[in-house]
Formats: sequence, C-alpha cells, structure tokens
Amino acid sequence: MTYDLTALRAQVPALAAGTAHFDGPGGTQTPQPVIDAIGAALSGPLSNRGALLPGERNADTVVTGARRAMADLLGADPAGIVFGRSATQLTYDFSRTLAAGWSPGDEVVVTRLDHDSNIRPWVQAAERAGATVRHADFDPDTGELTADDIRERLSGRTRLVAVTAASNLIGTIPPIAEIARIVHEAGALLYVDGVHYTAHALVDVEALGADFFVCSPYKFLGPHHGVLAARPELLETLHPDKLLPSTDAVPERFELGTLPYEFLAGTRAAVDFLAALSGQRAGDRRARLVRTYELLEEHETVLRDRLEKGLAALDGVTVRSRAARRTPTLLITLDGHRTEDAYRFLAERGVHAPSGSFYALEASRHLGLGDTGGLRVGLAPYTDVEDVDRLLAGLAAFLERPAHG
Repeated sequence: MTYDLTALRAQVPALAAGTAHFDGPGGTQTPQPVIDAIGAALSGPLSNRGALLPGERNADTVVTGARRAMADLLGADPAGIVFGRSATQLTYDFSRTLAAGWSPGDEVVVTRLDHDSNIRPWVQAAERAGATVRHADFDPDTGELTADDIRERLSGRTRLVAVTAASNLIGTIPPIAEIARIVHEAGALLYVDGVHYTAHALVDVEALGADFFVCSPYKFLGPHHGVLAARPELLETLHPDKLLPSTDAVPERFELGTLPYEFLAGTRAAVDFLAALSGQRAGDRRARLVRTYELLEEHETVLRDRLEKGLAALDGVTVRSRAARRTPTLLITLDGHRTEDAYRFLAERGVHAPSGSFYALEASRHLGLGDTGGLRVGLAPYTDVEDVDRLLAGLAAFLERPAHG
C-alpha cells in the first residue's frame, strides 16, 4: 500500500508544466496547500510578534505553530527549534558561536562526504581559533562512511564532529547513532547536516544522538529557509552575538532579526501535508508522519529499483551511489560523454536531471570526478513511473550520440 500518488501530483501546480523532475535534492516543487498558507499569512493582519493586536497574535501563532510542526517532524523539543535564512547560514552562525570557546590545540573533525556547508564553516572557524581540522574519508569504491572512519580522527582534544546524515551527492546514509556514541565518548559535540536526509527518512534527533541537527524545508515540499534542532538546555549554554535590545530567550536569541512569518506558515503547512499522506485521520501528527515516511520509503524504493535496473541495461553508465544504506539519489557518469551535455539533452525533452558536484566538492574530488561531478538523479514524493521511464528513454537516446571528443 502506498499513498495516492495521483492525488498528490494534482496538488503540485508546477507539475502541470510537464517536466519530469529529478532535481528534488536541490529543492522540491511546492504543493498548493503550502502556497495557500504562505498567501494567507501575508494577506491577513501581520505585525511583529505580540499578544495585543490581531497582526501581533497572527505572527506569534505562525511562529509557535511552525516550531511545533518542525519538532514533530524531527522528534525534537519545540523550545529547541531555531529558524534561519538557510541551513548554510545557521551552520555559519553556530560555527562562530561554538568556536568562541575553542583554543589552539583543539580539534574539529569534518568529512569528505559532506556538502561544503558542513565543511567550510567549521574549517574557517577553526582557523580563526587556531584549532586543527581533521578530515575523515569515505570509501570511494563503496561510498561508505563508517564509525571507524570517524573514530580514527578523534582525540582527547576533539571539540566537535560535523557529519552528514545523508550525502546530497551519492545518497550514502552513515551510521549516525553509532557515530554519535563514539563522539560523545570522546567528549565532543556532534553537528549533523540533515538537509538531504530529512526529505527521505523519518528523523528522531534524540535517537540519532545529534547535538545539533540542521535541515531545509524546501527539500521536503516547503519554502526556502533553514531549521536547526538542539536540546534547549544546550542552547542555553551558547551566547551568540546579537543586538542589545533583542531577547536573550532560547531559541529566539539565535534568530537574528524578524522571522519570515509567511515562510514559517508554509513550513507548518508542508509538515501537515506530509502527515496527511499517511491517509490517517486519527493519532497525533508525529504518529501520522511515522506512517507517511514508511509509505515514502516504499514508494521511493520501488522507483529506485526500476531506475537502477534501467540504468544497468544501458551501456556506458556508471552509478556512483553504492552504499548499502542510501537515499533514492543516484550520481551517474557516462563513458565518453559529458554529463553536462546529458543534462542539456534531457532538458530539451522535459526531463530535469542536473549535472554538477552540487557543493559536495570534497566528495566529488574524492570520487575522482574533480569539481565536475556527474548527473544527479533524485526521486521525490511526486515522482512516478512515467517520469522514470522518460528519464531512461532520454538517456538511452543520448548515449546513441557519438562520444565526446
């Protein structure tokens, strides 16, 4: 049993253009209820948060509602949900705040599997503090990043480990809970990039053991901004730079300036939209989200199997996504052909499968693909069999062309 895919697709206006979208890892298309929620927030009275006037109360309701929704999605405490412009901005903000307590000789661990937004902020913060950065490698043949890969980089001076919950380039899902255990045994904090992971797997921040978990609603049918989850008591120990008159309460002390109320309304709507895919009316939102993610996994597994079998039947296609646990995101290269050319060829046929390294520069280089990367094919909740077959037919036609140069 799966959710009603036809009904879901009918609620995504962008799909009416006819494009087969495999660009979900870069951002999903937006359902109408999310669009409506954004419009409703903007069309009603809306002011800075308060309790006296309708616009003030509306703003406060939007913020508290979005915090509760994201807490339900992530298995977190609403009091530990921080909103920001993007996951990248939040990571930069927290890297600067955490690095204020670092000193020469301290160490930070990053991985070559990660998006650069979970590498560069830590590298730059460590450089300013005089701390040492240690890089954990993944196996380029299997795509696996193991707990042992992290353990080898830990020491008594490790202050923080930054690792992805799922690679946005090749889909690898590292064993985060196991990594969290050894990181905490070393006395360090764990910062997890869950931007790609949250779109495909049910998050339970406590079960994962992440001290900080960051994600982006526009990867799972919502609007463009970032969300960070952490324990409120941990946030209480951190003191970011902020304006003198702005509140020092948690989590607001980390939210610089006025929040994008309309986008927060859209985020709550996106979480509610996901919960509704469960087909269940009873039970709380978290319970319905648990069921939805079970259905999403079933749907995406069936399509990924079809896609992988189709790719295996094409001569000259190399699939770089090989980890045992991975999201339905495949990075492929084409013998004798540039993937940038394949991207353009497919685009002309209404298939969106972009080419590049997608800010995962270290991962692309470690795979031997330099900064060029490959063709990334990502499945989303609205992807259907026809989309997959159009992609495979387009690739087959492209591979019939003479090899490049």
